[in-house]
Amino acid sequence: MKTRKLGNSPLHLTPVGLGTWAIGGGGWKFGWGDQDDAASVRTIHEAMAVGINWIDTAAVYGLGRSEEVVGRALKEMREKPIVSTKCERCWEPDGTIVPRLKRASVKRECEDSLRRLQVDAIDMYQIHWPQPDEDIEEGWSAVAELVKEGKVRHAGVSNFDVAQLRRIQPIHPVTFLQPPYSMLNRGLEAELLPYCEAHDIGLITYSPMHKGILSGKVTRAWVDALPADDHRRGDPQFNEPLLSRNAALARTLAEIAHRYGRSSAELAIAWVLRQPRVTSAIVGARKPGQIKETVMGGSLVIRPDDLARIEEALALRQA
Repeated sequence: MKTRKLGNSPLHLTPVGLGTWAIGGGGWKFGWGDQDDAASVRTIHEAMAVGINWIDTAAVYGLGRSEEVVGRALKEMREKPIVSTKCERCWEPDGTIVPRLKRASVKRECEDSLRRLQVDAIDMYQIHWPQPDEDIEEGWSAVAELVKEGKVRHAGVSNFDVAQLRRIQPIHPVTFLQPPYSMLNRGLEAELLPYCEAHDIGLITYSPMHKGILSGKVTRAWVDALPADDHRRGDPQFNEPLLSRNAALARTLAEIAHRYGRSSAELAIAWVLRQPRVTSAIVGARKPGQIKETVMGGSLVIRPDDLARIEEALALRQA
């Protein structure tokens, strides 16, 4: 699989990266229901087998569980993929998630992630959310220290806006930014995209299928069958009136995808990757077979006339 250079770093990432949010399982605020760890490990191996060269995880996914599963898979591999993880989302013994960016907390989180992942250094380390806002400079300074100590190779941030990027850039260069981006969430196009272009910051975007809405599989019955602790049950995009609008959009996307012999999910991923500044799109999978259904979205090029038709369908959804 071809790769793309990540901003001002020497890293080259495949256009699709494996997201491991869902393999953190259920039992926490943003869980996805029960998960089989053995199936998760097989899924990670499968992703590497089909050509993906990097994994995205975070300390908070499953309250440490996702990192532990990734670490278990890494231990079984001869050739290791690039691994990206995150700090800042901490949790109390009762599972309550709290944002922390104090220096001591960031340094402690890194040590915990190194232990769970069973690695000596983290390839890509990022602040998960800019919270508390007043502490982002202190948190970013701590990440810069970790780079100097050799515990982190490349530093980035997730969910930051341009004003926040400007505040931390003088402390240490931002190598990459991880924002959400999909047909249903285009917030980065106005300011973040040109800023990252001007400063050679790589973009690795998450939720290209908008948590599955753009996969073409989501119906009322599908939502009703979600586990009780799947956080998407409370997401407005999975409930009326947006659910019906999204279903109509999905039908149009399916028609366009069919002309390429591809799935709606692959079309959604290709749409994100049409932006040259986007290095890679993070695509989640939680059981073997799923990543094979989406990975080829990284090589699909959508024709201009079909891009225009997608824009028309999106405008109709908003009407």
